[in-house]
Amino acid sequence: MTAKTEWPSSLDDNELDELDRYLRAHTGEGDLLLDGVHGLLSALAVGPLLVLPDEWLPEVLHEPFADETEGNRVLALLAKLNDSISAELDVDAYEPILGEVELETGPMLSAAGWCEGFSRGIDLRAALWENRLSEDPQLMELLGPVMALAVDEGILSADTEFEKLSDEEYDECLAQVPAVLSAVNQYWQAKPATEAEVETMVLQQRPGPGDEEDGTPPRQRSGHWVH
Repeated sequence: MTAKTEWPSSLDDNELDELDRYLRAHTGEGDLLLDGVHGLLSALAVGPLLVLPDEWLPEVLHEPFADETEGNRVLALLAKLNDSISAELDVDAYEPILGEVELETGPMLSAAGWCEGFSRGIDLRAALWENRLSEDPQLMELLGPVMALAVDEGILSADTEFEKLSDEEYDECLAQVPAVLSAVNQYWQAKPATEAEVETMVLQQRPGPGDEEDGTPPRQRSGHWVH
């Protein structure tokens, strides 16, 4: 655990660039880039149950490493990125890594990739999240700004039609992401998953060839990540 007096050892810009380049060179359509990986790991960091690297690495890495040195380097960067999230939340220094999309008016920050990763992180413990979201409106309320961004970006579908967020509303939701994660983290610490919820999750985990198909088309993203 990082002491609150110490600044967390987050990745510096060169390390982020290095990881970003690797992911861009080794991912296919619909795979997570750096912003998505950060979203995924953020969901796991604040979620109800520990998710070990053996479980989340297949969501991030999709082909063998060229050599052992490269593999060890990429795994070390991913481990550091993962560790930095909890450390940054501890000292209120967390910021989501965002993508940048080119619009006619110029480049604009986009939470699409981060939200996609966050939703996939929730999916790794879907039964626990869904059960609690359906039973405790407090959790849904805490996640409100992230949900709004995810619906706006087409990552999540909503039962009712929502108007697109204005630029100001979008920026406002983005600004609330660190506070949302901190609150959700505290929520699960105060109200941990029950034995019954964990048993239900284990029963529901039936991996099959069609499990990951949710009918959502992969979203195209271009541009650079921004931290």
